Amino acid sequence: MHPLKIVKALQERTALGLLQLKHDPVRLLTAIAGITFADVLIFMQLGFSDALYKTNTQYPRTLQADIVLINTQAKNFGQLRTFPRRRLYQAQDVPGVSAADALYIGSVQWRNPQTRKKTSMMIVGQNPNRPAFDLPEVNAKIAATRMPYHVLFDQASRGDYQEMIAQVAAGQPASTEIGVNTAHISGLFTVGASFSDDGALITSDQNFLRFFPKRQPGAVSLGLVNVESGYDIEQVRQQLMSRLSDDVLVLTHEGYIEFELAEIQANSPIGFVFGLGTAMGFIVGVVIVYQVLSTDVNSHLAEYATFKAMGYRNSYLLGVVFEEALILSFLGFWPSLAIALGAYQLTAAATALPIAMPVSRTFVVFLLTLVMCNVSGAIATRRLHAADPADIF
Repeated sequence: MHPLKIVKALQERTALGLLQLKHDPVRLLTAIAGITFADVLIFMQLGFSDALYKTNTQYPRTLQADIVLINTQAKNFGQLRTFPRRRLYQAQDVPGVSAADALYIGSVQWRNPQTRKKTSMMIVGQNPNRPAFDLPEVNAKIAATRMPYHVLFDQASRGDYQEMIAQVAAGQPASTEIGVNTAHISGLFTVGASFSDDGALITSDQNFLRFFPKRQPGAVSLGLVNVESGYDIEQVRQQLMSRLSDDVLVLTHEGYIEFELAEIQANSPIGFVFGLGTAMGFIVGVVIVYQVLSTDVNSHLAEYATFKAMGYRNSYLLGVVFEEALILSFLGFWPSLAIALGAYQLTAAATALPIAMPVSRTFVVFLLTLVMCNVSGAIATRRLHAADPADIF
C-alpha cells in the first residue's frame, strides 16, 4: 500500500483503544502507576549495576601502564592477591620494558576527622617518582606523600568531610588516625566511592608499608609495566608470559579492564542481584499491564463480539488491544523517567556513587516498556480469538 494511503487510513481510523482507556479513568491511572513503578525499578537496577561497573574500574581505567601484572587468583582491584616483587625485576630484563613498578593496595579503618566515626577506606601506595594514575590532581601533589604518614584524600568519598576539605584546600594542615598511626592529609583529588569502600587514599609505597607494618615489601598487589617507544606491546606481553612464572597473569591495560568487568559480570553476587532486579521489574510490569488489558477485554467482550458479527476481522480487534498497550507504554514511561532522574540525584548525593542517566539507558528502558506492554497485550488478546457472537448473544 502507498505510504500516503496508509497515513490517510490512520487519520480516518477511530482511536478505539484510546477511547476505551479513557472510558475508565481509574483503571487507566492504575495501569500508568503500575508501568511507572516497573520502569522506575528497572531504571534503578540498571543505574546501580552501571555504578558497580564504574566504581570497580575507575582506578584500573586511569592506570598509566602498558602492561599489568596480577596474581592468578586475583578477583578485582579491591581483592588483589599479592605476588613476589622479584617478578618485576625479572620483567625489567625483557627487551622493550622501560620500567616496572609496584602498586600496593589495601583497606584501612580511618577515623573521620569531623565526626570521629571509623569507616573503611581503600589506600593505594605508589612510586612517587613515577605516578601510577592518570589523575592530574594526584600527580601535582604526589611529592608531598614522600613525607612520612602523608596521604592524599579523595574528596568525593562518602561521608561528611566538608570542613576538612575546606581546611585542606585552604592550605591548612589536617590529620586523623589510621589504626595507631596519625595520618596527615596533604592534598585532595576526586574519583568517588565504591560499593566496598567509602573512599580512597593515595600515598607513597613507603608510607603504605608504614601503615601496614606486617606487610612484606616484597609482596606487591599490582605490577605496572611500561614499554619503550618502538616496541609492540603485545609482543612484549608474550615475552613476559614466557619469561615469568605462572603465578602471575600478564595483561595489557585494556585486557586488565576487560578482566575486571568479566569478573564482576561472572562472579559478583551484587551484579547478579541487580540483573535479577531488572528482570523482576520487567515481569511486574507485564503482570500489571496484563491485568489491566485483560480486564478491559473482558468488560468489552460483547462489543468485540458485535464487531465480529459486523464483519470485522480478528486482526482489527487485536490492533485495538495493541493500540491500548502502545498508549500505556508512552503514558507510563515519561513519569518513570522523571522519577528516576530525581532518584539518581538523591542516590548520588547520599552514597557518592557515580550514578547518572545516559541517553542510551533511556532508549533501552523505553524499548523494554514497549516490549513489556505488547507482551501483555498479546497475552490479553487470547480471549478475542474465542469470542463467538453466537455464544455471547
